[in-house]
Amino acid sequence: MTTSLSLPAHARATLVLGLPLIGSHLAQMALHVTDTVIMGWYGVTELAALVLGTTTFFVVFILGSGFAQAVMPLVAAARGSGDETRIRRDTRMGLWLSILYGILVYPVFWFSGPILLALGQKPEVAMHGQDFLRIAGLGMVPALLIMAFKSFLAALERTQVVLWSTLAGVFVNAVLCWVLVFGRWGAPELGVEGAALASLAVQTLNFLILAVYAVTQPQLRKLRLLTRFWRADPPALKAVFRLGWPIGVTGLAESGLFSAASVMMGWIGTVELAAHGIAMEAAALTFMLHLGLSNAATVRLGQSDGAGDARALRDGAKAALLLSLAVAAVVITVFLTWPEQIIGVFTDRTKPESAQIIAYGTTLLAMAALFQLGDAMQVMALGFLRALQDTKVPMILAAISYWVIGIPSAYVLAFPMGFGGIGLWLGLTIGLAAASVSLMIRFWTHAPKVAAGSGLAPA
Repeated sequence: MTTSLSLPAHARATLVLGLPLIGSHLAQMALHVTDTVIMGWYGVTELAALVLGTTTFFVVFILGSGFAQAVMPLVAAARGSGDETRIRRDTRMGLWLSILYGILVYPVFWFSGPILLALGQKPEVAMHGQDFLRIAGLGMVPALLIMAFKSFLAALERTQVVLWSTLAGVFVNAVLCWVLVFGRWGAPELGVEGAALASLAVQTLNFLILAVYAVTQPQLRKLRLLTRFWRADPPALKAVFRLGWPIGVTGLAESGLFSAASVMMGWIGTVELAAHGIAMEAAALTFMLHLGLSNAATVRLGQSDGAGDARALRDGAKAALLLSLAVAAVVITVFLTWPEQIIGVFTDRTKPESAQIIAYGTTLLAMAALFQLGDAMQVMALGFLRALQDTKVPMILAAISYWVIGIPSAYVLAFPMGFGGIGLWLGLTIGLAAASVSLMIRFWTHAPKVAAGSGLAPA
């Protein structure tokens, strides 16, 4: 990356890198949707157990994924400075920490039944949930390793393989899940355990695809990524850990914000909760667009940081912001123009409550349009700051925005002030706005401090 690039050129480069990442994020969502649909056909209790199990898995995963995500800015900076040794060492230690975390948390999955019962779940749902998690939990290590390899490959601008491997996983998962859940083609009928086995198989397959590509692709082979894999590198291990754990906590805080909102919406009513879930699904799909752009920005800004190119860093950030704002403008227009059609896709109009769900969901989509900018800007700012290897202070700013500002605002507006679900979503908007403003200020006040070869020391 050079300072001679114009803003349109930076934007084009970000799109080239970001579009496959966006596609892989959307494909990853398709995996979850496929499992939910198939289990919904199978049984209500099993569906509840699957939702409970996948939610538990995700919470544990998101906390540990910070180590894998830390690989992206570290490798991008090393590439920018031309240090291939650092690329290898930082990636290896990211893989090490991912494996260690996955092993340490497995007892949570094995003993998940009593935990779920203690959280007030029905016995049959808790037991099915435990059956799911005892198998699916074995996939924590490959799932985290997939994230680490994705970060490594994205930082080296090898995103096409990430997209195609994820799409292959969607197809394999759909077939395996259908066969194993229902017992087709001579296979035993395994219900939730079948869904867990399908998930484990797909995670293992995707891990193997990315690992084989990383060590056999001619231009990557020279990095000798897995040669003497057992050799520890304490400085690199410390760097990945220091950068990674705040990323994991930040992700957990953000997901906790939306989980708390769903719980509070359940207090308001069943129809409202159903509409909330649909609106959130629509918002999550559009969020993946911004997340892919944020990942691409992390790579490109990280390379500029590693090269000590302050102008390229600032211009790259401006170009990524303009792209994200353009996406947000399109999404806002769609949400406000066709809200009934969007909600209708997720509902069976023959059911008596569908009209109420569509009416309430239409209002919530207008609120989703309102918080599009805040949601987009906060994830972009987090991507920018990770490029500078700055994660601890952003973690604090995000946690305050989500939990000290966002959740209390949502509760007060929804219940004491009587605005119900609208107030709840307005509270989410306030929390996301606080995060976007504070994180953007953090980035733009620190970006000028980039010095040749040094970057911004992690806070």
